Amino acid sequence: MKRSRIILADDHRIVAEGLKSVIEPEFELVKIVEDGRALIDAVTELQPDVIIVDISMPLLNGIEAVEQIRKCNKKVKVIFLTMYADISYAIRAQGAGADGYVLKHSAPHELLEAIRTTLQGKNYITPLLENDYIEKQRKGSKERYKEKAFLTKRQREVLQLLSEGYAAKEVASMLNISTRTVEYHKYQMMKDLNINSVAELIRYAVKHDILSCDCDGIFKTP
Repeated sequence: MKRSRIILADDHRIVAEGLKSVIEPEFELVKIVEDGRALIDAVTELQPDVIIVDISMPLLNGIEAVEQIRKCNKKVKVIFLTMYADISYAIRAQGAGADGYVLKHSAPHELLEAIRTTLQGKNYITPLLENDYIEKQRKGSKERYKEKAFLTKRQREVLQLLSEGYAAKEVASMLNISTRTVEYHKYQMMKDLNINSVAELIRYAVKHDILSCDCDGIFKTP
């Protein structure tokens, strides 16, 4: 019987190697990648049945990478395997096109169950968040849209590129503005949101769906 083919995306090599031993007895692990751009390239090249992806990764975080993959590949099953036990991330992942959401501290059998479930065409969310997920979906996501509206279009453009891993000087060149202007927008966002670092700012943006903005034409993925 042909085994389903899986790509694993996680920038922690030790974690990835541990997951390899969980996945391989039942499925074919065709590749391990360590950043979002490499994931997009691997999916295009290898056309797997399932992607298992972390949210927090270099260059492109997992959610942004999946959003780009979904533009040209609707069939591949996507399971987020992450440390974020926050329902807002699960909602955000689902909006990006996830079929499953599993926590890293869950037992290995739960990941295997998620893979089997998504391959059957069903969605899977860890039981640890299921009740919160249903309640959040019922109430809607008004807070997310408030946060989006809070930032200007230029701020969201700057934040999008910073989240891609570009330095302020590179962002300035891509947006045709000065480096000083980029720094101004960065620190203004941090001040307004009461955030102390760029890494925290990016995590906040991913959590609240701020990066899904109308700035797709600013840059092209290499």
